[in-house]
Amino acid sequence: MIRSFYLSKDSQVKTDLDVSEYAPALQDMDGMLWVDFQGTPPQDDEPIFRDVFKFHPLAIDDALQESHVPKVDDWETYLYIVIHAISYNSQADEEIETQELDIFLGTNFVVTHHDKPIDALDRVADVLPRDVRMLRNGSDHLVYRLMDEIVSSYMPVVESLDNAIDLIEDEVFNHPREDMVEDIFRLKRAVLHLRRIIGPQREALNKLARDDYHVIDSHDRVYFRDVYDHLVRLYDIAESLRDLVSGTLDTYLSVVNNRMNDIMKTLTGITTLFMPISFVAGFYGMNFFSPVLDSTQWTGKYMFITMLVTMIILPIVMFLYVRHKKWM
Repeated sequence: MIRSFYLSKDSQVKTDLDVSEYAPALQDMDGMLWVDFQGTPPQDDEPIFRDVFKFHPLAIDDALQESHVPKVDDWETYLYIVIHAISYNSQADEEIETQELDIFLGTNFVVTHHDKPIDALDRVADVLPRDVRMLRNGSDHLVYRLMDEIVSSYMPVVESLDNAIDLIEDEVFNHPREDMVEDIFRLKRAVLHLRRIIGPQREALNKLARDDYHVIDSHDRVYFRDVYDHLVRLYDIAESLRDLVSGTLDTYLSVVNNRMNDIMKTLTGITTLFMPISFVAGFYGMNFFSPVLDSTQWTGKYMFITMLVTMIILPIVMFLYVRHKKWM
């Protein structure tokens, strides 16, 4: 799908231009053209990028054939920018899904290319026909709005990760499971993935905010600096989330070890309480001794009651002794 918006010099907004209308729109230096390529075949996009917009073959190859971390390439008459949109999917193994957005920023045009729908771009495209200021303020301001929407969509993902960490922390203390380590490591991978995206994207916005580019007006750099500040804060939050996940893993291991210690303590206590009984039964059950009494008394009712009382009293005495020593 290709969608386009063109603001002519007479402030009329035209949408869904034909490909043949791109070249005349580019010749209008007082106009503003935004063309968005979504999920279109590379073989169809390449002639438009090469023949109409005159992009460099390396930039075209980067946009259509390769995947990159966020970056900014200066091609003098235009900028090639790569940023990533993210979404959170609690059902997926990786949890965080990224979508690369390639942006060509020229003096009076913006070209965006992405394989799948990006909600941030859709929100801007929906508002744009009713608010032509995004086109009237220039191509650099439109790119700022796109980036601001994309970075703003990071916060719900961060909050979702934070909530997931809180939930798993509660489960660690209340109902630890054997498969909880897998959930913790899945969250850890998601947080690390988030940091790997925010880090380079932060540097890309820093370049747009501070470097001197021909296609970015000096007065508009402050807008990119604002987006950069948002990314700096998000990066710090991602660092905190990483520490929380690591702490959750350590807590889980501690809880499991404590439960194991409690189990061993209980089993040891049971063994200790029944040890005297085992000793008495084993000692008097040996055949090395001759009865000092006649066999009737030795195996009679009174001897049975005596041994039974002894076996009941011995564990009680051992229990009181262990409690007195505060071993239990």
